Amino acid sequence: MSTGELLGIEPIELKFPFELKKQISCSLQLSNKTDNYVAFKVKTTNPKKYCVRPNTGVVLPRSTCDVIVTMQAQKEAPPDMQCKDKFLLQSVKTNDGVTPKDITTEMFNKEAGHVVEECKLRVVYVSPPQPPSPVPEESEEGSSPRGSVSENGNANGAGFTVATRAFAERFEPRDKSAETRALISKLREEKDNVIQQNNKLRQELELLRREGHKNHGGMGVSLLFVVLVGLLGIILGYLMKKS
Repeated sequence: MSTGELLGIEPIELKFPFELKKQISCSLQLSNKTDNYVAFKVKTTNPKKYCVRPNTGVVLPRSTCDVIVTMQAQKEAPPDMQCKDKFLLQSVKTNDGVTPKDITTEMFNKEAGHVVEECKLRVVYVSPPQPPSPVPEESEEGSSPRGSVSENGNANGAGFTVATRAFAERFEPRDKSAETRALISKLREEKDNVIQQNNKLRQELELLRREGHKNHGGMGVSLLFVVLVGLLGIILGYLMKKS
């Protein structure tokens, strides 16, 4: 903090974490050390580059006031990150009850006999904080690629979970494929059995039909033949859809 008689200034350097194409702000805190009203004014050697709010004001007795300095977005960095810009903060005692609207340039004119306290502030560029480095996912050199084991013999939970998942993904498709093949084989056997039974029934019905023609005529036997063939067709269609 500066050791001026009227205002204390913190900090005495304007530090900007410099980044290209980005507006950056920093703040000053002005502390009135007196029992009087103190007016202040902020000047800079590069007014187009900076915006100061407020650039003039009044600090009440034993009170503080914050000043925000904003640097406009820069398209290129200065050589060696050195900045030659400077600020000048002027302060002067004034009458009680003065407001910022009452401040004039004449109040800070030394030639007019006013006692003006001045403090020069320099601008410092600092590198922005670096993001934390990502944690390496792989194990350190010399460590086992498998899950680590603690001193009491418990396996590392994360490594064990990963290994279990990989094992399941590796063998699960084979198990499903084996079940599918077994089911298809079983259905084919049932289908072959039904076809054989159908052929056998056809032969028996043909014999019954011939005997029926000889004994009682073919009308009743033909109807029975149609019913049985239809029933076998329904069973065979159901099995074919299932397979």
